[in-house]
Amino acid sequence: MTDRGAAEVARVTGAVSDLVEQVFVTVSRVRERVLSSVERHGLRAGSWVLPDGVQDLLHEPGQLAVGLGLVVAPRPELDLTQRLEWWQVDPDAGGQLHTLEPDLRPMSLGYYDYTTAEWYDVPRRTGRRHAFGPHVDVHGTGRYVLTMTEPVVAESGFVGVAGADVPVRRFEASLLEALGHLPVPFVVLNDEERIVLSTAPRWLVGALVPPDGRSAGPTAEVTGTPWRVQLVQEESVLRP
Repeated sequence: MTDRGAAEVARVTGAVSDLVEQVFVTVSRVRERVLSSVERHGLRAGSWVLPDGVQDLLHEPGQLAVGLGLVVAPRPELDLTQRLEWWQVDPDAGGQLHTLEPDLRPMSLGYYDYTTAEWYDVPRRTGRRHAFGPHVDVHGTGRYVLTMTEPVVAESGFVGVAGADVPVRRFEASLLEALGHLPVPFVVLNDEERIVLSTAPRWLVGALVPPDGRSAGPTAEVTGTPWRVQLVQEESVLRP
C-alpha cells in the first residue's frame, strides 16, 4: 500500500466511523430511556415500554435516522408477544411522524418474524451492537436503509433491541460532505462482500463484489461494525 493509499483509506474509514458513532449515540439514547421506563414501570403486556418523547429525537438537527425505537423480545411468561415500538418520520410529508404496524400475527401469510432478522438476532446472541445493511425497508420507507441496533438488557433479562434506520443516500450524502475532495474512489463493504456505500460508478450499492475485485485496493476495518473500507480501481466490474 502506498503512503497516499494508506492515508486516504484511513481518512475515509475515520469519516465512516464518525457517522456510525453519531447514529449509535441516538440508539444509545433510545436504550437509556427504555431502561428507565422498565425500571419505573416494568414490562407489561399490551403497554408500550418506549416512553413518549423518544420520537422527538427524529427531529433533532443533523439527525441521520428516519426511524427509531424498540423491538420487544417475546416473553411468554409475562404474556409479552412480538411488538415493534417504532417511530418513523416521512421526509416527503413535511416530517410527519407515525408508528409502524407490521403484521405480527404468526398465522398470517404476511407474518413478519423479526426474531430471525440479523439486526435483531446478532445483538440478542452476542450482547453487542450491530450494523446491518443495506436492505430494503419493506415495512417502513421502502428505501435502501442501514439498520443499527444494540441490545437492551434490564435486571429482568433481555428486553429487546433499540435501533435506528438510516437511508443509505442520507448516510452517503453526509459522508461525502464530511470528506470533501476524493482523489480515489472507494466502497464500504459488509461481511457478506456486499456494497454498503460506493463512490465508484460501477460499484453499485447492494451488489456483491466479485472474487477478482476483492484485492482491488487497500482496505481498513470500520471499528465496531462488520464493515470495511476499500479503495477501488474504477474499471472493476460487479456482478448483480
